[in-house]
Amino acid sequence: MFYYLSQLLLGLSAGTAWAERLSPLRLFRYITFRSAGAAVTALVLSWWLGPRVITRLKQLKFGQDYEDKAETGGGMAARLLSKKGTPTMGGMLIFTALNLTTLLWAQWSPLILLTLLSVVVLTGLGFYDDYTKILQQSGDGTKSYVKFWVQGALALFIGIYLWMMPSTSKLITQIMVPFYKHPVMTGAGFVGLALTVLTIVGSSNAVNLTDGLDGLAVGCTLIVSFVFVVLTYLAGNAKAAAYLQIPYVAGAGELTVFCAAMIGAGLGFLWFNCHPAEVFMGDTGSLALGGALGIVAVLIHQPLVLVIAGGVFVMEAVSVILQTGWYRFTKQRYGAGRRIFLMAPIHHHFEKKGWYESQVVMRFYILCVLCAVVALSTLKIR
Repeated sequence: MFYYLSQLLLGLSAGTAWAERLSPLRLFRYITFRSAGAAVTALVLSWWLGPRVITRLKQLKFGQDYEDKAETGGGMAARLLSKKGTPTMGGMLIFTALNLTTLLWAQWSPLILLTLLSVVVLTGLGFYDDYTKILQQSGDGTKSYVKFWVQGALALFIGIYLWMMPSTSKLITQIMVPFYKHPVMTGAGFVGLALTVLTIVGSSNAVNLTDGLDGLAVGCTLIVSFVFVVLTYLAGNAKAAAYLQIPYVAGAGELTVFCAAMIGAGLGFLWFNCHPAEVFMGDTGSLALGGALGIVAVLIHQPLVLVIAGGVFVMEAVSVILQTGWYRFTKQRYGAGRRIFLMAPIHHHFEKKGWYESQVVMRFYILCVLCAVVALSTLKIR
């Protein structure tokens, strides 16, 4: 909105005495300026809305009044405070700050609108899941297959839309891998479609699984978002993309504004979510943030780079898959289920080993930073 308003004023003032006075409005043409503005706006908006949202959630009794599964599992000797009673659905704070800020600072390109639409759908899905948990007073919520169907349908819609549009069809038909400058497959529409669905659905659920400790999911999301601020800006700059030999995607630069807004909104939420958390994002936030990262990765033709940058998310998801698979296999084979980890997702495994919650979170942040550095190295090591 700011971009369109500034260009309107510059057009109206051209050739008049106001032209010189309004010349600073040319700054709104620069993605870097608008990205910085988006980050600051989202941060301030989150700070302002935070206490109001938390108070409202308490009034509505949208709190986690059921026991945390990690606590009921026992063995959390290093956990000093119970999470029971803490307001959830704080993802609405992130959703509001992210969407409003992006609409204010970004150009409303098809890529931006597609991303925001996806965030709306996933936030709605997460809200429904959280609300179901509150009604049931348990941690079960919506059936897993329902969430997978909604996520899969959304991802399939995005993939088909990109495939059908001439300007974006290469995002689906050409398969790019990290550390290699040329597509490893061309004309592979169905493979690309499957990869798109896997990226979006997998990322959404991986971040959701990571959201088990105060500040863990949102902090790691912030680090990965910094990586995509760089990648989206370069992907949308024809000269930079040609120099680095990475895929150029027209209009992808505006996704930099979205990623910057996600950083601002995430930092603002982390202010209230750091240990001991005043509010949880719930599935309302985690499903949307994870899905947003997956969608951005697809839109800049770098879905597999997300696997590297989001290494912590991958580790969390794999730990659940291995634990569940091994337990079912051994139960069928030996009559009693066996475990690989003390508890999954893997952050609870380290809690059971005696790590304090803050230790787990900070050490996972460090791992996430290392993954981010490796992901950024793909720009030069090709």
